[in-house]
Amino acid sequence: MLGKKLVTAQKRGETRALCLGLGMVVCSMMMYFFIGITIVPFYTKSVWTTETVCKVLKVSVKDQSQRPCPNSDGSEDEDVFPYPCLQVRVNLTASGQEVMLYATEDTLELNPKCSYVPDKSEKEVKAKIEKIASNFKNHQTVPCYYNPGGTQTNVIHSRLYPPKGLLFVFLWPTLMFTGGCLIIFLVKISQYVSVLSAWQ
Repeated sequence: MLGKKLVTAQKRGETRALCLGLGMVVCSMMMYFFIGITIVPFYTKSVWTTETVCKVLKVSVKDQSQRPCPNSDGSEDEDVFPYPCLQVRVNLTASGQEVMLYATEDTLELNPKCSYVPDKSEKEVKAKIEKIASNFKNHQTVPCYYNPGGTQTNVIHSRLYPPKGLLFVFLWPTLMFTGGCLIIFLVKISQYVSVLSAWQ
C-alpha cells in the first residue's frame, strides 16, 4: 500500500516537473518570437554600425519652446518646436566632414533638425537640454557611430540596440529554454531509471 502511494506521488511529481519544463520552453519560444519581431528589426535596420571618435565643433540651443505661429500664408513654421532645439555639429574623424550629431537612430526620424528630442513625460526639459549642451561643450571629443556605406552622412551618439545589448536581451530566454530542456531531460532520465529498476 505504501509502495503504491510512493509510486503515485512520484508520478505526480514527474508530471508537474514535465509541465514546468514544457512551460519554460514554451515561454522562452514566445520571448524569442517577441524579440524577433520587435527588437531585431530595429537592430538590422540601423546603418550606423561603425564606432569612431567625433570632435565637437559647435553646440547651440535654440529656445523655441512656444506654440507654432502661422505664417502669412497660413502655414505653421516648421522650425518652431515645443521644446528647445539642441544642435550639435561634430567633425567625423573617419572622413573629416562636419556633420550633425544625433542622440540615437530615433532622433533623426522624430526631428532631423535637432540633435536631441526629449521625452514627452520628462519634466524640466529646458534644464535637461542645457545640461546636455554643457556636457558636449566640456568634452572636445565624443564617441559616435557612423555609416561606413555612406548612405547616411550624419552620425549618432549611441545605438538603441548595440550588439552587447542584443546579446543581453537574448540571454534570459536562452537561460529559460536551457533550464526547461534540462528539467525535461532529468525527468526522462528518472523515468528510464525507474523502468530499469522495475525490470530488474
